[in-house]
Amino acid sequence: MTVDRVALIEGIWARDSTTWTGHDEAQWLGWLDEPLRVQEQLDEVRRFAESLHETVDDVVLLGMGGSSLAPEVLRRTFGVDRFHVLDTTHPQAIRDLEARLDPARTLFVAASKSGTTLETRSHTSYFLARGGLFATITDPGSELERLAEQSGFLRVFHGEPSIGGRYSALSPFGIVPAVLMGADATRLLERATEMREACRSGEDNPGYELGHQLGEGWREGRDKVCIADAGGGFGLWAEQLIAESTGKEGKGLVPAPGESPAGADRQAAEPLLPDPYALGSEFFRWEFAIAVAGAYLGINPFDQPNVQAAKDKTNEVLATGEEPELEPHGSVDELLAQAREGDYVCVQAFVDPAVDLGPLVERLRSRTGCVVTHGYGPRYLHSTGQLHKGGPDTGLFLQVVDDPGEELPIPGKPFGFRRLIRAQAAGDFESLKERGRRIARVRLEEI
Repeated sequence: MTVDRVALIEGIWARDSTTWTGHDEAQWLGWLDEPLRVQEQLDEVRRFAESLHETVDDVVLLGMGGSSLAPEVLRRTFGVDRFHVLDTTHPQAIRDLEARLDPARTLFVAASKSGTTLETRSHTSYFLARGGLFATITDPGSELERLAEQSGFLRVFHGEPSIGGRYSALSPFGIVPAVLMGADATRLLERATEMREACRSGEDNPGYELGHQLGEGWREGRDKVCIADAGGGFGLWAEQLIAESTGKEGKGLVPAPGESPAGADRQAAEPLLPDPYALGSEFFRWEFAIAVAGAYLGINPFDQPNVQAAKDKTNEVLATGEEPELEPHGSVDELLAQAREGDYVCVQAFVDPAVDLGPLVERLRSRTGCVVTHGYGPRYLHSTGQLHKGGPDTGLFLQVVDDPGEELPIPGKPFGFRRLIRAQAAGDFESLKERGRRIARVRLEEI
């Protein structure tokens, strides 16, 4: 099928769902206007940030996936050491962060569009019991907004309901954290607005050009998108955008930050980040590009039909009241022996995020010659999990588990963080097995 450049660009801006599959795409295009809409709220956000100068030393963002990855990239890019992103349920990581904080002088920002995200609600309950100041970023009318009202949160910042989480970098989910970090949000949004205008053009359209490249590459069998390292962890954010948007119906682009683009199944993609504020333009360019690529793949880039699978399995495990054993299953050798041309290896590490996975990734790469991706659980469940279950059957999945240490209770829950992270590992493993994916589980100390 030929994709008409002008018709595709015009279809996106016309909010025409037939640009993709003709389903509910038109309901999820609020990101096209968000750089303009958020600018109207900036004064309020700045006043809030200024009111904290004398009372707050640290800010902790409690969020997952689309609510955490843009703030994490902003944090790294601007080098802010007093802003922390908590997107793990590993007890040791939570203890380590808590040890660095004075709760009475810490602002905790609970960020969840739905307001029901299990990890974020668990983090919020945990730190509410320890004092501190609280704010939230959530969509209007959510359960998290009701909790904020009941618990005396300092402020509620509303997200835009017509924007999915992975498209929310230039919404309050990215911009409120940017202001709290001390970044000039006006400059970020000005750069985003410039890119927005450039992406309206039928010619010299940066977002279309990137999306066209990704889409044509996919059609040619080059489905591994090797995102160049631009510093600041941009690939973390782009990884979710690409994987969750395109990995469905047995199709998908496989984001591979930092991997070499040399290979018949690969293509290169380079973030253009000459300065930190270029993040504003790059967030928008890549969002537009993935909307374009979705048309090439013939999928709805705004839904995530398989994300719920691992959540349901996790809840089933938690409902037993027992901690799963997480026994080894297969071996690295057995898993890699199943590698086929065009496959990729994915390390799914339910371990303390302080563990460096680099040496393991390098070994797997050298042994197979395949692209190797990796993520820490449960964060990757909100990022690449959709691709793993709904995308092509080209993944070799290696789940790595450790001993999370003593239980860390969650107030109001019949389980703590130790049991939660182990249930999440068990749930995702079972979800992948049900789909016939090639998967092994090993203990960290054995690799």
